[in-house]
Amino acid sequence: MQQLLAPINAFLKCSTPDSWIEEAMKPENLTGLLIDHCNCELKAAQTAMFMVRKYAVDEVSGQFLRDWAKPYEEFIYNQNRSIEDFLAKSGKKNELASKLIGRSDFVQSDDLIAKMVRLIKEEFHHFEQVLQIMQSRGINYQNIRAGRYAKGMMKQVRTHEPATLIDKLIVGAFIEARSCERFAKLAPHLDDELKKFYISLLRSEARHYQDYLTLAAAISTTDISDRVAHFAAVEAELILAEDDDFKFHSGSPVASVNADIV
Repeated sequence: MQQLLAPINAFLKCSTPDSWIEEAMKPENLTGLLIDHCNCELKAAQTAMFMVRKYAVDEVSGQFLRDWAKPYEEFIYNQNRSIEDFLAKSGKKNELASKLIGRSDFVQSDDLIAKMVRLIKEEFHHFEQVLQIMQSRGINYQNIRAGRYAKGMMKQVRTHEPATLIDKLIVGAFIEARSCERFAKLAPHLDDELKKFYISLLRSEARHYQDYLTLAAAISTTDISDRVAHFAAVEAELILAEDDDFKFHSGSPVASVNADIV
């Protein structure tokens, strides 16, 4: 595990505050944490799918992707959703029905497709795994809006291409790296089921961070080190700052910070 986490910890400019871990360990916060984690897995798949559709494939292939995502989106937007019914059919959902054809005017289309389709498939699977855990614990799924962390990172994305895509890929790398770091730091403090599950996610999260970063470097015609450093500083500030909205990627809980000061 330490060998896997070494590049992650070097990439991130701060570790998760102990105050966040202490808050996450509280039994009364576990339900909200699992619901938010479930939302994060699906949002990760949707974000990657949007990138492929926007930049790498034609309209026909884009429709294949929309069809792939449709059962998941129908579940989250259905007010009468049933986790049990969804999971009973999920084995057939996590499949891409047709090969995607890359756009000829985008040099990195095939690489973007290959890396992001694998990521999407894994995030869909993780979404289903968290749903199974929630179902076994009697926790209902809820839609959750993006927190301060995601909004703060996206505010820094440049608005002209290809800079927009490059920045979004870098942001994706940081989100995946932070997820990996938090899974590892939180796992020892959870029950055996969640501990085993979170540890099982580390390898894929670490690869996702590397894939995002590799794509950003390949697409950019200049060195991305300055942009990586910029987002590293922004990300660390968001993680260390007080945050009154406890989520999987939130900052230091306000109550814990205030208690430390007293």
